[in-house]
Amino acid sequence: MPKIALLNQSGEKIKDLNLSNDVFAVELNQQVIYDVVNQQRAAMRQGTHDTKGRSEVRGGGRKPWRQKGTGRARQGSIRAPQWVGGGTVFGPTPRSYAFKLNKKVRALAMKNVLTYKVNEKKLTAVDTIKLDAIKTKDFINVLNNLKVEGKTMVLVSPEELTESLNLSARNVEGVFVTPVDNASVYEILTFKNLVLTEAAVKYFEKELN
Repeated sequence: MPKIALLNQSGEKIKDLNLSNDVFAVELNQQVIYDVVNQQRAAMRQGTHDTKGRSEVRGGGRKPWRQKGTGRARQGSIRAPQWVGGGTVFGPTPRSYAFKLNKKVRALAMKNVLTYKVNEKKLTAVDTIKLDAIKTKDFINVLNNLKVEGKTMVLVSPEELTESLNLSARNVEGVFVTPVDNASVYEILTFKNLVLTEAAVKYFEKELN
């Protein structure tokens, strides 16, 4: 059973926090992570690309010349694909790139990235994060106390995401604070450090077991 230090906002150790083997110590499976990241990135695509087919381009309603007798190849419209200014054949049209993955696969991928963060010692646990006022400086001091440097994702429970915390962290470059139930595998992987409150740890252990 993995064990990490549970810190307070001042960076002082409160106790050792035992993590669930079923969530934070699973056998790593890169294929599962790849599949889920691929699915989440595909769902992020807008899919608004569009080209005009021969029925959508302007003009070409009249047959350019008669069918027979001219010595030229028969043509039905000057907006056919082989003409300059004609329609595009099999061009992209608006569509959704989203596809479905089983819930158990998505859960396993989340377990994998959490296990990876623990193994790489890039996961920090804090009892809670409370700010009395909307001050970016106070939030930066918390990060400094926790000794996290670089891109950092902070996951808190929905109740802990107060207005003062949200607004104080909003302008800190490279830091993203979000409710734990809104976290995705892809987002966690894009950040170097992962900070979890004790409530966020319990959420993962409850939802992913």
